[in-house]
Amino acid sequence: MKIDVFNHILPKHVFERIRTVAPQIPILNSFNNLPELWDVEAHLRLMDGYDGYQQVLSLSNPPIEMLGSPEITPKMAQLANDGLAEICRAHPDRFPTFIASMPMNNPDAAVKEAERAVKELDARGIQIFSNVLGKPLSAPEFYPVFETMAKFDLPIWVHPMRGPNFADYATESASEDEIWFTFGWPYETSACMTRLIYSGIFDKLPNLKIITHHMGGMIPFFAEKINLGFKQIFDGKVDRNPTAEKAGLKRPLIDYYRMLYADTSTNGSASAARCGLDFFGADHCLFATDAPFDSRGGHHLIGGTIRAIDSLDIQASERQAIYEGNAKRLLRLS
Repeated sequence: MKIDVFNHILPKHVFERIRTVAPQIPILNSFNNLPELWDVEAHLRLMDGYDGYQQVLSLSNPPIEMLGSPEITPKMAQLANDGLAEICRAHPDRFPTFIASMPMNNPDAAVKEAERAVKELDARGIQIFSNVLGKPLSAPEFYPVFETMAKFDLPIWVHPMRGPNFADYATESASEDEIWFTFGWPYETSACMTRLIYSGIFDKLPNLKIITHHMGGMIPFFAEKINLGFKQIFDGKVDRNPTAEKAGLKRPLIDYYRMLYADTSTNGSASAARCGLDFFGADHCLFATDAPFDSRGGHHLIGGTIRAIDSLDIQASERQAIYEGNAKRLLRLS
């Protein structure tokens, strides 16, 4: 069995509603060319090509908080989560569960929606984005959302969020050459996790479980750079990071990064998967593809990811943990 924990769908009625309330979001027009995203039957046909393949569903971009004011977005989140739950109920053999979307521009409503989704809809976690309309997740107003999921002992999936409006250079007004996407998204994930770690959230909520998209972004590749803080070069020692000490962190800095979970969505790159696996360990890596976001309606990502994982020189028990065991354990799936 292979349980894909980070892929995307946008139920057609939710897609139509989003286009009505937020027609100014450019990406929505492109979604018309990807029926596997919003047509459930097309989505199922995509999955038919892979034996023993299941998906934990999550909503695609755009984030709920981009769809309107704090008064509007809670209703949009409810609509989306009800839609995902309905698909899971209709096809339990394909979709064992889903992760709920949150109206993060209204943190109080996000807490209530998380509780409703878990208790009433049987969601096994929530999806949030690496910033909330430009505000870091480490801002105190978002802490109750993390506290709620720690209480449920269910994971939080963090998806990177960065658009062309994030300029590459201070003298410019927009990103060029898709740098915002190719390199901006891994940076977003890494920056988000670092800000959360330095906020002390893992000391306050030691059982908090966060699943980072795209194998943790830049974290595995730059693990030794994390260990070498800038101030540490001049004012610290090999085992002493002044910046982490000032933040009051109770453990060595790199230990917090290893507390994170990462998915295998590396666009089919075996070397990237190997790097992430070396850092996080097999017990903290989960199979995910990011389907259907490729030019073949998801086949490139699903097939490529499976080939990458199968090519890794690891124990059969480790491969089984990545493909399904860790997901079953974290999401409490039977």
